Amino acid sequence: MFPESNPYFSVPHAFDVYLSLWPKDTPLPTESQLLAMQSTGLKLMSEVKALEAGCLLQLRQLGDEGRAIVDYLKLQSRKIDLVLQHVLEQESREGQHCPGVQFGGSGVRVQLPQALDAGTFCKLTLFIRDEILSLQCIASVRECRADPDHEGQFLADLDYRVIQDADIELLVKASLSVQQKQLKRRKASQDPNWHEPA
Repeated sequence: MFPESNPYFSVPHAFDVYLSLWPKDTPLPTESQLLAMQSTGLKLMSEVKALEAGCLLQLRQLGDEGRAIVDYLKLQSRKIDLVLQHVLEQESREGQHCPGVQFGGSGVRVQLPQALDAGTFCKLTLFIRDEILSLQCIASVRECRADPDHEGQFLADLDYRVIQDADIELLVKASLSVQQKQLKRRKASQDPNWHEPA
């Protein structure tokens, strides 16, 4: 289970969400039950990401001698991630497709065609393509309001309630990566002579 309040950083970013309402008379799943509910593709992606993180952490301890190996393995890992992402995109989707507009380690903001009551539990499958991240979790609606920029649409803030610890780490890393890319783009647009350091 996820703690009630957890002020992780959140970043605006477009991604895909598939949302299913969790049945009101059904208890929330445990983390192991949530894992069992995942598709084969999602399980593979999670396992690969966890193995990759552990191996790269050990290799970084080699210092400068291991830098070339780390860079090569990152490239290989990215190729595997892209293949798995393609496999996941071919799988049938459960739930209603909703555009995600913001994510972080505590929750997400999604755009909906209808309002949801605060406290409503939902099963979410997130696909953050730019970060090659796909995961499933249970979340609850913290707030839902009319979208000021899109008539007839609503913005819902959902907090994670059941999620794998490894997925939280991946979401935090992905949100920081997205923010870093946004800051670089902003810097480049303000200063045309600026170049990212090598």
